[in-house]
Amino acid sequence: MPTKNMTDERLSKFKNKGKDPAKLREKRITECVELRKAHKNESFLKRRNITLSSLPDEEALSPEYKDMGSPCSMEDIVRDVTSGSREAQTRGCQAARKLLSQDRNPPMKEIIDAGLLSNFVSFLLLDDEPSLQFEAAWALTNIASGTSWHTQQVVKHGAVPAFIALLASPLLHISEQAVWAIGNIAGDGSAYRDILIECNVIPALLSRICPDTPVSQVYKTRSNSTPVCFSQMLPSLIQLLHLSDKDILSDACWAISYLSDGDNERIDVVVKTGIVPRLVELMSHKELSVMTPALRSIGNIVSGSDVQTQTAIDAGVLNILPQLMRHPKASVQKEAAWALSNIAAGPCKQIQQVITCGLLPPLVEQLRNGDFKTQREAVWAVTNFTSGGTVEQVVSLVQSGALEAIINLLQVKDAKVILVILDAINNMFMAAEKLGETEKLSLLVEELGGLDRIEMLQNHDNDLVYQAAHNLIEKYFGDEIEGVKGAATDAFVFHGTDVQGAFEF
Repeated sequence: MPTKNMTDERLSKFKNKGKDPAKLREKRITECVELRKAHKNESFLKRRNITLSSLPDEEALSPEYKDMGSPCSMEDIVRDVTSGSREAQTRGCQAARKLLSQDRNPPMKEIIDAGLLSNFVSFLLLDDEPSLQFEAAWALTNIASGTSWHTQQVVKHGAVPAFIALLASPLLHISEQAVWAIGNIAGDGSAYRDILIECNVIPALLSRICPDTPVSQVYKTRSNSTPVCFSQMLPSLIQLLHLSDKDILSDACWAISYLSDGDNERIDVVVKTGIVPRLVELMSHKELSVMTPALRSIGNIVSGSDVQTQTAIDAGVLNILPQLMRHPKASVQKEAAWALSNIAAGPCKQIQQVITCGLLPPLVEQLRNGDFKTQREAVWAVTNFTSGGTVEQVVSLVQSGALEAIINLLQVKDAKVILVILDAINNMFMAAEKLGETEKLSLLVEELGGLDRIEMLQNHDNDLVYQAAHNLIEKYFGDEIEGVKGAATDAFVFHGTDVQGAFEF
């Protein structure tokens, strides 16, 4: 059997009552951090080169200087921004904004070092100069899209209250620019998020949410919000989830995914809104940009309590997961396998629903042919399944080809995956013990090449792998199996549909 340390590590990742809620999310957070960083970086780039849906023609913004050439040097920009002429200030801000919108190496530090942030922030207050106000807001938005230090400089110079005030601007392109800026600031971390919340940004943002208002960056303000903020934002988000615009649907689904990414209390706030059926429906959306965050949201929900998971099951998630497990995109396959692994960690009733909805064949397909990230999630699904399933359900899993598939994966280099597989095999033996058929399962594992691979793992560099492999061999592969050669296939018809031999219930 696996060592206590290995067992503790595995159990800490299970969705079970009595476990530490903080640890329940550890696996998901670890595996998604890279994806989220990439998504955040991509969003930052878009914010520097944003084309606002409400943006008027560029010439219409500042007709008074449309024929004047923009300054091309930092000296020109500083001279114009610090001058007493509104026309020159607008020209200088626009030139700075264009430089800061560059894809590569925008001169953020140079602008900051030149002392222009105070000027930009002061321009945000000039309601009678909308062109200047807008250009300054855009320049500050671009700077806030940089590193934490860049964002800190924007906040330090007093931009937060100024941007919150701009949310009420009657000019839609200016209020939208303020939303993007606030999103950049909030996206830097919980400290700035809390500052924004203390400044009452949530009510100000929610007042801007309506079908005719661009809202994509509203959601960046709440990635780690409190349940109080949840209750403030969820009604508006739910309204948006029923619109047809794919961009709004995508952003709203990402918002729900962030809000539901936490402990069971956070998940419960989302579930109680009744939005789960709509999220399940959006898992079949033709646009990947909508389907992916909807799937992520449901994956978060089924990582919660059994009751929360059942809500998603009742909404039909198990009817959609088979097609997502076979989706052309590997990233979708991985997310679907992760959601399935959490459902498989539930009680035997939910495990039976997994079987009934035909999820074992696509699960085995991913174990055999998926990319490694998907295979890793599929392995967890098998282990969770064997931990909570009945003997009959474990036999169905073996019959589906899962045992053969995980044995083939014992050759991977990832020690954690190997430990999870060995744990699944041990669970299968525990089911066989209840039937008095451990010898026949031992022979089946041997016929599938599993014994040779488990023996090789006794030479593994990882001590936990060595110990788990040694324990399996010592307990289940003794000399006594020699007397029952030829009986294994009759006992475990792992590609068949009926339980034969010893597996008669």
